Amino acid sequence: MAVTMAEITKLRHLTSAGLMDCKKALAETDGDIEKAVEILRKKGQAVAAKREDRTAAEGCVLSKNEGNFAAVIALNCETDFVAKNATFVALTQQLLDLAVANKVKSIDELKALIVDGRTVAELVTEESGKTGEKTEISAYEYVEAPSTTSYNHLGNKLATIAGFNLEGVDYQVGRDVAMQIASMNPVAVDQASVPEAVKESEYNVAVEKTKQEQVKKAVEAAQKKAGINPNLVDSADHIESNIAKGWLTREEADKAIEIAEKVGAEKAANLPEQMIKNIAQGRLNKFYKENCLMEQEFIKDGDLTIGKYLEQAQKGLTVTSFKRVNLNAD
Repeated sequence: MAVTMAEITKLRHLTSAGLMDCKKALAETDGDIEKAVEILRKKGQAVAAKREDRTAAEGCVLSKNEGNFAAVIALNCETDFVAKNATFVALTQQLLDLAVANKVKSIDELKALIVDGRTVAELVTEESGKTGEKTEISAYEYVEAPSTTSYNHLGNKLATIAGFNLEGVDYQVGRDVAMQIASMNPVAVDQASVPEAVKESEYNVAVEKTKQEQVKKAVEAAQKKAGINPNLVDSADHIESNIAKGWLTREEADKAIEIAEKVGAEKAANLPEQMIKNIAQGRLNKFYKENCLMEQEFIKDGDLTIGKYLEQAQKGLTVTSFKRVNLNAD
């Protein structure tokens, strides 16, 4: 039977599929709308199956908060062209609204929610059929707290959420904190929130770096005393290059290497342990200041930390938790 434009339009409205796809589905089902919808859904599943081995590195990231609940979601696709499409962004927003309304706490829980008789998982699969690209929910995070905030960065690739320990947090204060998280990418709320494994790793790196610096200082001092410029002998390639240029003799190079080996070994064996620990602890404290939200310098006022800014805004106010989702490399 002939397919009318009215039927095609109706099917497109129901599925958002392409014009020719709707026409073919209706022709295949003799104009049966319900069967045509099912065919287009199956097509979406087929496209999704074919795309399983593809990389969905682009997408849309959005966040939202209502009262004591906030969530952030990333819906991924393969190209930026699709990611910026108004329909794709609208689907991301629809899923986010659904998640916040139901206070969803995991991707699996979100995928199981029903929308107009279909699960969210089915909606995402159908989107693959419409765009021809692999589509997936790659990230979902939430926070619950007496007050919450959210921030969506321009371009829909980066979004943040945060929770506070007190109710009635001023909107601008919350937004400032959410923007701080987006800009400075902290690893934890405060020192106590930093995982012990991270603390141990950072401290060990600081100890090793401090030892290397102390050895290097001793070697350079000895080379200078021998009349050799340390900058000319700081690597094997540099040494050969400087000899070729006439800036260094072979004898000077050999002497510099001998000093480095002898003085370096002696210094490494006699490093003052307590001094090394003190310097390493200072470096760890710097790590906390740069990477713990409450200790970070406030991007809007370098005279304040985020902790002090919150205390000024509302006595006793602090961040309880935060989440940050970014599709781009930091």
